[in-house]
Amino acid sequence: MTNLLTLLVAVLVFGLLVLVHELGHFLAARRCGIRVEEFSIGFGPALLSREKNGTRFTLRLVPLGGYNLLTAPPQEEGEEARPAPARSRAFTMQGKDFGEATAWQRFFVIAAGALMNFAAGFLILLILVCGQEVLTSRVIYDFTGAAASRASGLREEDEILAVNGSPCFIMEDVLYELQRTQNHTADFTVLREGRVVQVKGVTFDTVAAENGAQTMRVDFRVYGIQKSARTVTRQTFAYFCYYARSILRSFVDLAVGRVGINELSGPVGVVSAVNQAVRYGWRDVLALAALLTVNLGIFNLLPIPALDGFKLLFLAVEGVSGYVVPQRIQNALNTAGMALLLWLMLFVTMQDITKFL
Repeated sequence: MTNLLTLLVAVLVFGLLVLVHELGHFLAARRCGIRVEEFSIGFGPALLSREKNGTRFTLRLVPLGGYNLLTAPPQEEGEEARPAPARSRAFTMQGKDFGEATAWQRFFVIAAGALMNFAAGFLILLILVCGQEVLTSRVIYDFTGAAASRASGLREEDEILAVNGSPCFIMEDVLYELQRTQNHTADFTVLREGRVVQVKGVTFDTVAAENGAQTMRVDFRVYGIQKSARTVTRQTFAYFCYYARSILRSFVDLAVGRVGINELSGPVGVVSAVNQAVRYGWRDVLALAALLTVNLGIFNLLPIPALDGFKLLFLAVEGVSGYVVPQRIQNALNTAGMALLLWLMLFVTMQDITKFL
């Protein structure tokens, strides 16, 4: 029963993430008066299909992606890319091809998928924060036992502002930074009696995990925050920033070699994470969905060929300078990027499968 529930939840999560992203592109295209030939959720054979207002809406078998089929004006063979259209911010023209829209309209359509992911992530986090019994602050209430952190400089009533120079807006930021410390020692910036104080070399005790590894033990507790519309909104925004910054830093860690490609996970790994979340309850499922949708939005904005972020670079150049990068160059780069991404997905999928064998 648990496996069936995991499968259903995984399909629902994947499907909703794709639906939200593609719906952003679709609504932006409609807002700009751009014709959408097909709005598809999933790949492979069509399960359901219906046409309305000139757009074919399709649900396909594999819910691991989707697309909006936008029309472009045909070009004669050997014809150079057309000059950029006159710049305009008026979104009033109806029924035009995607290539006939202004650069800024096309920029808006491409960016809208990620923006919709961010909006969905914020909404899910808002639901989670509203469901919390108590909101947590960053102000230390007391210490547990003979706390090493107190002995090395922290005090009651200290408000934690930063750890190792990284600003912290919620306790999850603090915990994330502490997990990245070496030798279980960190530098704190705190607000103490109205003054910003630097507390260097704060140490923490360790506890042994089941696998024998030593992990840091956070030996202080923080005050709660009274819930109100203002505090809930601020906490939700802080959680969103925490998710986004953690994801961005993960990409940076991968780029600089701090983490290896073998630590990446694909669809199989995500299903495993969904399985664990289902066992813990609906809050963990929603938290995972929020993480995945923010991750999808940020990933699509990376300036990597075949992703939305790469297209946005070309459109920004066109919108500012009026110069259109030749289509054959864009196509070649996007094809190479797509091949690389497909290889990466295959690699991490095989890696995930190997972990469970």
